[in-house]
Amino acid sequence: MVDGAISKGTGYQVSRHDNRITFVGNLLRNLSLDEVPQLINVLSGTMSLVGPRPSWPYQIARYDSEQLGRLRVRPGITGYAAVHGRNAISWNKRIEMDNWYIEHWSFWLDLKILAITPWKILTREGIYGQGGVNEDV
Repeated sequence: MVDGAISKGTGYQVSRHDNRITFVGNLLRNLSLDEVPQLINVLSGTMSLVGPRPSWPYQIARYDSEQLGRLRVRPGITGYAAVHGRNAISWNKRIEMDNWYIEHWSFWLDLKILAITPWKILTREGIYGQGGVNEDV
């Protein structure tokens, strides 16, 4: 993204044809390679390969008790909600799916999510929400 992107355009929200995203950034985003640097966070133990997607601090400040439930585990690069709709599903549905994942966690569920993830990346399914904008909380 361009320098100062959060203070321009739609702020934290990203749209399909967002002019704040550089050519290289758009390429990386479309190929989901923009997540590769997160592997450093996985190796350091602050993230997991699978789990709820990380939240911005301003989002967490507005969470209700149900939404806070998704913070019981480390955030992940991919997750149950990510492979079942990504940004095309509503924020409330993502919270519901994240909490379901936490309650039903198993090694096999993580393997299934990891197996589905490459297909979701290749098909670019759900990268942007309805109307071409990734909805916020």
